[in-house]
Amino acid sequence: MEVQRQALTLDEFLALPEGEESLELIDGEGVPKVSPKYFHAVLQAALLVLLGGWCRGKGRVLPEWAVALKRQSADWVPVPDLTYISYERLPRTWCKNEACPVAPELVIEIISLGQTFGQLTAKAGDYLKAGVVQVWIVDAEARSVTIFYPDRSPETFDGNQPLDTPDLVDLVLTPSQIFDQARV
Repeated sequence: MEVQRQALTLDEFLALPEGEESLELIDGEGVPKVSPKYFHAVLQAALLVLLGGWCRGKGRVLPEWAVALKRQSADWVPVPDLTYISYERLPRTWCKNEACPVAPELVIEIISLGQTFGQLTAKAGDYLKAGVVQVWIVDAEARSVTIFYPDRSPETFDGNQPLDTPDLVDLVLTPSQIFDQARV
């Protein structure tokens, strides 16, 4: 006899104790994130340093911060590899130990072993529909960054090609800078 599990509500999911593995709320279930490996970790650290310098005084850039969103009219709590949210969207004075309560301007996902570009492309579409302004998918093997926008087709950048980030004022960054900073 198969036992039917009841879907987790947003409040139940957010009340779960922090464990050894990071969970995302997807379709009412706590789904473990892929365990990051070395390239993922150093790229995440490099992006945190590069974006942290740029966003000083403008907002927050944080790794592995859950974001409370909606996906297909259901509660969805992804845990992006990096999130940037301006003080305009979430005031500097906001300080609660909870999931990000509003859609951020930027979400970055780094392709890990066991993930495909196609899977993350679908996730990028979900982020955009939920109100995220820009989604980056970072591919260590291709040494590229693909940016997804709400109003036009995605673009892939590599080498010294400046990333097209019109919604992120004064951000000047190239894939080479990211991969050189990460030393991959």
